[in-house]
Amino acid sequence: MSKYFQATNVGKVRKQNEDAIAIIEPETYLVADGMGGQAAGEVASKMLVDTVESELKSTPQLWNEEILKSAILTANEKILSAAKNNLDYQGMGTTATILHISKSLESQTGFIIQTAYYAHVGDSRLYKLDCENLEQITQDHSYVEELVRRGEITEAQARVHPLKNLLTQAVGVKNDLEVATGQFKVKHGDIFLLCTDGLTNMVNDYEIAKILNSSENPADDLIKAALDHGGRDNVSAIVLGII
Repeated sequence: MSKYFQATNVGKVRKQNEDAIAIIEPETYLVADGMGGQAAGEVASKMLVDTVESELKSTPQLWNEEILKSAILTANEKILSAAKNNLDYQGMGTTATILHISKSLESQTGFIIQTAYYAHVGDSRLYKLDCENLEQITQDHSYVEELVRRGEITEAQARVHPLKNLLTQAVGVKNDLEVATGQFKVKHGDIFLLCTDGLTNMVNDYEIAKILNSSENPADDLIKAALDHGGRDNVSAIVLGII
């Protein structure tokens, strides 16, 4: 069982909010950060959320990372088709980060086992806080993150790199989309954060962990921290604790 908080904000610079967030029962959480001219980014992120929700709810079997991936790939096809048929939508796309918490009964012990499944595209992120240890579960699909992985620049340099927002993968941009997936066991007391880069570009991991550990409404307080640091982008967060 999870207790969750959610919040989204247009920020201090943008005129419209191209982020989209969703809670899909049972125990599924989604953030998306749209991109594109005019209102196209908002269209892409909403299409992603609507398609994922529809695909999951029409899938009777237990959801896992492959089913989450399949839902994203279906959204990719729909967004590509919409952009092909509407000049105003050309160039639109969106990030996607989905987390699903599944419960199962272990036959040998009789204990309830909880497993986290995730699927991810782009630079929105999934974090896990275990006690005071904040771990970034997903890796950004970005040019700058590739430079970091190759050891060409440091994490600190990546935060101020002029190409830090250049994505290498995004939903609705190309046919051969690569979706990162994974699964891991979760336990009582674990805290998860799904967020768009409007948070992580404004607030460092130390401050994020501090808020997650101490706030009564961490989603709202994370948004406030991003706004206090400039709020240069739309910002969204979903926080859930395993109870």
